[in-house]
Amino acid sequence: MEQVNVTGDVGRNSTNCPSIDDFRNQVYSTSYSLITVLGLVGNGFALAVLIRTYRQSSPFHIYMLNLAVSDLLCVMTLPLRVLYYVNKGQWNQGDFLCRISSYALYVNLYCSVYFMAAMSVTRFLAIVFPVQNLRLVTESRARLVCAGIWLFICLSSSPFLMSGQSFDHTTNKTKCFEPPSGKAVNKLVVLNYLSLGIGFILPFLVILICYAGIVRTLLSRKHTARRQRGTASKAIRMIIIVLLTFFISFMPYHVQRTIHLNFLSRTDTTCSERVAMQKYVVVTLCLAAANSCFDPLLYFFSGEGFRSRLSSMRHSVTVNSKRHVARLKPVSGSECGESHQLKDS
Repeated sequence: MEQVNVTGDVGRNSTNCPSIDDFRNQVYSTSYSLITVLGLVGNGFALAVLIRTYRQSSPFHIYMLNLAVSDLLCVMTLPLRVLYYVNKGQWNQGDFLCRISSYALYVNLYCSVYFMAAMSVTRFLAIVFPVQNLRLVTESRARLVCAGIWLFICLSSSPFLMSGQSFDHTTNKTKCFEPPSGKAVNKLVVLNYLSLGIGFILPFLVILICYAGIVRTLLSRKHTARRQRGTASKAIRMIIIVLLTFFISFMPYHVQRTIHLNFLSRTDTTCSERVAMQKYVVVTLCLAAANSCFDPLLYFFSGEGFRSRLSSMRHSVTVNSKRHVARLKPVSGSECGESHQLKDS
């Protein structure tokens, strides 16, 4: 499943078209900076809570933990992209970091899709097949699923490690994250359809089927216990957040990427069409990278006991800090005098 890096300014073969370099550099540098801050704070905080409460582990908890790790690995490479676009398309960080930063973004993108699909299946089994769920969904199986997702996505995204920095003789700059050109476009069009089907459409269909089953089951239950109502509300919140993430981050990027690659293979395009297409690529890739900021909402609003985990962690931190202060609290002068009087008496 080879993804296609279609960032950057395309259409250099048409010298009459205005460049979007200024637009691209400003939007990418601003967006990636904001995503880095929000992603580090949100996912870092969520990861701290999940690790501190690991004794309360569950299959859903394991998926959340892996999703947070994936997001953090991604946002930690975004500052390299910020530097590149702040320097107006000049890459100074070396070939290895160019490959890794491209690779990390797409590994996170597709790991997020598959971890969300796994979480949706887990919630589906818990609601639609509660009895079988106790036997089918276990922590050990969840770990195996996570390992399989990491292995599959890391291997299928490996083509990003094959292409690194390049030197542009037109601008005399070392480039990274630049789009394909020439004969490579036709090959990438075919590979894009493979990644579109396996990396996006397949897991998205799984998610839609699971949500349809969840909604149907919830609507068929006229009388539910209090505990079941809590599970239902978490499921509804999860459906809303995941679908919003797909419709805001994943779907626009994949649709635009497919249109863009087919657009690059055409020879009858106008200058205004090329400029518009380039700007759409910039916007949709920023939206795709922003999925790291939406995932903490998934943990807080639909994670199994995430808010209770947060409360228990906060309580344990408060108790430990009070004990620490009590041990370090100095004895006052009056207390010393009173102790001496007791000894004299």
